[in-house]
Amino acid sequence: MVQTCGIPERFKIVRLEPTNAIENFDCGDRDLNDYITNRASLFDYHMLAVSYTCIDPDTKQILAYFSLANDKIATSDFPNMTEFNRFRRKQGFPNEKRLKSYPAVKLCRLAVDICAKNRKIGTKVLNYIKSMFVIKNKTGCRFITVDAYLAAIPFYEKNGFRMMNQEDDDPHTRLMYFDLMDLVA
Repeated sequence: MVQTCGIPERFKIVRLEPTNAIENFDCGDRDLNDYITNRASLFDYHMLAVSYTCIDPDTKQILAYFSLANDKIATSDFPNMTEFNRFRRKQGFPNEKRLKSYPAVKLCRLAVDICAKNRKIGTKVLNYIKSMFVIKNKTGCRFITVDAYLAAIPFYEKNGFRMMNQEDDDPHTRLMYFDLMDLVA
């Protein structure tokens, strides 16, 4: 049974601190629920990932959460140099900027509470994340990457993400990316 709740036009993004306890979050996926309730603070403590909650400012209910970590898109992510060169040309990298890797941020986890499903919260969160790295980009981040669950691929494609390569053979996820220059151009 799917609960419903009022979704505000805007929500507040709050960085999850290691001392914050999350108890009432259910996105319908046991692993994603377990991460926010039991493991997110450990990832933060060990400086591996930072998690954020999306909160209804009126009710203080957690509508969604996401976790971010540093990443890169490397030449080794492609099955061969021909594929990488095609990617590089498509992204408009100048020849003198040939690097072995390009800076990215990894969207480690994104989950929306059952009560907020089908209300475009996930898309709003992705837009917020994109803006974090386009507006006054402090780290030189060019891409957002995600290992998308197979069922979530259409959601990410709808939000401008593309497959990294077609030879990705993980049975549960596909490596996808979003080029932040798409927002700048």
